[in-house]
Amino acid sequence: MKVHFIGIGGIGLSALARFLKNDGHEISGSDIKSSPITKELIQEGIKVVCPQSANNISKDLDIVIYSAAVTDENPELIEARLQQIRTLSRKEALPIILGDKKNYCVAGAHGKSTTTAILASILQSSALIGAISKDFGSNFRYVNNLVAFEADESDASFLLSNPYCSIVTNAEPEHMEYYHYDYEKFYGAYERFIELASKTVLNGEDEHIKKLKIKNGTYLYPSLDIKNLSYLLKEGEPFTKFDLKEYGSFEVWGFGYHIAIDASLAIIAALNELSIEEIRKNLQNYKGIKKRFDVIQRNKKMVVIDDYAHHPTEIEATMKSVELYDNLTNMNRRVVIWQPHKYSRTSDNLEGFKKCFKRCDELIILPIWTILGEQKIEIDFEKEFAQYNPIFADSLKSTQDKIELIKDGKVFHEFTDGIILGVGAGDITYQLREHNK
Repeated sequence: MKVHFIGIGGIGLSALARFLKNDGHEISGSDIKSSPITKELIQEGIKVVCPQSANNISKDLDIVIYSAAVTDENPELIEARLQQIRTLSRKEALPIILGDKKNYCVAGAHGKSTTTAILASILQSSALIGAISKDFGSNFRYVNNLVAFEADESDASFLLSNPYCSIVTNAEPEHMEYYHYDYEKFYGAYERFIELASKTVLNGEDEHIKKLKIKNGTYLYPSLDIKNLSYLLKEGEPFTKFDLKEYGSFEVWGFGYHIAIDASLAIIAALNELSIEEIRKNLQNYKGIKKRFDVIQRNKKMVVIDDYAHHPTEIEATMKSVELYDNLTNMNRRVVIWQPHKYSRTSDNLEGFKKCFKRCDELIILPIWTILGEQKIEIDFEKEFAQYNPIFADSLKSTQDKIELIKDGKVFHEFTDGIILGVGAGDITYQLREHNK
């Protein structure tokens, strides 16, 4: 098939494009502007055009697949429909991509990228992840018809992922605007996702999973099943060691109880394919994922960590990992730079955000990262976060051994020591990594 992707530079859509190319299809794509991902796709032999134009749609295309960010006014989407080419959203395309595969599908509000990446490293399988696994340096890997897939509940697309095994890390309500704030509808989607699979692995202690009506489930009970938790640094890299059930000891990259839970869910799922000794050995392939507790600068005085966390629950878990890192390095200073993500998410979770930074010594707040057309909501950050006495900056500049804060085009504050943690799903990751360009 000849398949064209509108919005191919996105982390999710680029993985699907790569997957179909390796499945033997002819792939092209477009995006609003060039990015590191579009440049990589071109190097891999995929024709990518920026910006988007109706001229990119040729009559010989079999399917046009478009990202969730693409609107009905998009010139390529309009042209494809005028030419009566089959057009599918990312969600609608999943059965074509995953329909005949043996899919291990990981869902949950938090931890799904990590769990999927760990599972891909254990299974040594194909992978489609909404993040870059450091094991294979991509959001995608094509090996065979065994697939570790990060399934998305935000638009209920996980229901179209054809799971052989459904793995659920947690079912905390998120993206409720899609479900019209109907909790029955939200939990019902999770129930259907789990029932679609012949195998399941569920976090039995998640308060939201407990609310689901599940007939047959394989459960992990972390407080009972995970023992002897310990943390260590190897050449400055974080590791968590733990015992799981009767299976013995495991060591996984990353810090924290939540990492042990994610790894345990992946281990139990992988038992459908591999022996416990193969799993223990292959787990060592996992090196973390980009933008998840990602140590991007390190010297004797300062460590800079980039983390994608953009929900209070995620930030709280990351803050616990920072605390563990601090305890092992004795840096004794924790600075958090927070870029709030979207007005709606910040407003909906404001009380949680006010609590989740309590382990930090200093809080810096950047302007909200928003999306085109999002309705502005007034939030008085100075008042709401007064307990932290926060510093407000327009942006930051990262140089070797230094993080500078910028306001009105001028540097007004700098950090040269301590643990500097950047959290957010916007462009903060690029600001933090600027010195590496």
